[in-house]
Amino acid sequence: MTYGTEQVLPAAAIRRLADRWLPLMAGRAEAGTPGDFVCSPAGLWLALAAVAVGARGETAGELRELLGVAGEDAAGVVTTAAGALAETDAVAVATGVWSRVPVYRAYREALPDVGFGPMDPEGIDAWVREATGGLIERLPVVITPEVLLVLVNALALKARWEVPFEGAGTRDQDFTDALGVRHRVPTMHRPVPLNCAWTVGGASVVELKCRTEGGRAPARVRFVLGEPGAGAAEVLPLAWAPEGRWTGIDAEQINMAVPRMSLRTRVDASEQLAALGVRWAFGEGADFSGMSPERLAISQVVQEAVVKVAEEGVEAAAVTAVPMAPGSAYVPRRIEWLAFNRPFGVVVLDGAGEVPLFVAWQAGVPVG
Repeated sequence: MTYGTEQVLPAAAIRRLADRWLPLMAGRAEAGTPGDFVCSPAGLWLALAAVAVGARGETAGELRELLGVAGEDAAGVVTTAAGALAETDAVAVATGVWSRVPVYRAYREALPDVGFGPMDPEGIDAWVREATGGLIERLPVVITPEVLLVLVNALALKARWEVPFEGAGTRDQDFTDALGVRHRVPTMHRPVPLNCAWTVGGASVVELKCRTEGGRAPARVRFVLGEPGAGAAEVLPLAWAPEGRWTGIDAEQINMAVPRMSLRTRVDASEQLAALGVRWAFGEGADFSGMSPERLAISQVVQEAVVKVAEEGVEAAAVTAVPMAPGSAYVPRRIEWLAFNRPFGVVVLDGAGEVPLFVAWQAGVPVG
């Protein structure tokens, strides 16, 4: 897997995509709103990389620059990456393609873990519900007659804390949102082992361990509290900063206070991808000739993601849809107590602590 001549791992490619995408997600906030969001860098990478397997020419070049892979050589990396992420306990990964046009046998065989079938909007919605355990009810885009093919990736997590928060310890406390407004919200409390908290880049990070079954590595859930006024794009990547940058917290005991939370975001990432340099894939000159004899172009890239944090554990899911229509022009428009009582981040990493599966920024009123 390469960027030019530089050899990188899929984990590094997904982190690189996250680093470039998060400032655009953070910039979506409208004036007068706190700017909450949740997204899945891993889900976006898996969906786009699977589409990129069928890309050729300039289209493949742009996708390779963003994802690290494209064209025929991408297939093995996509399959390996999906399998590796599924090795994290309580994580499920699935990808499906539904089509009204022929899909090359070579493309299907190159992605043996991807399901293929005829276009069936109701069937796709049922697949989404099953793949996400009901956290997401339906595909986040409408399948119109113009959509000739849609690729969908689903990523889901349902994990229980190794040491749950005591329900009796949850009580209303102040949370100050990004606009400076103070709210009383249900806040959970528990002690944290000293080796599960550290500082990095001016932020405090707490990792809560998840229970594991079957010997697989559990997901790593990290809460990140930046300096006052620091934004999501600055704070969230500190959750996957290398261990060499960490500094232990000098304390005899660490207690944590964090609100119960539930966030859901649906984002059309088409313009964001254009801002990241992916333009050929959306235009009349799009070349996906490795996927189908029909001339195709991406019409949208839409992701819906949800994360829920409560006393017993964490649930998260993301569905990334890439509908494709006949090639058409795309014109982008302008483009101690560690009290998490102000805007903070939640990042779910794979079992190795390298891949950002889900990334959330809680800036407004936490909803439990």
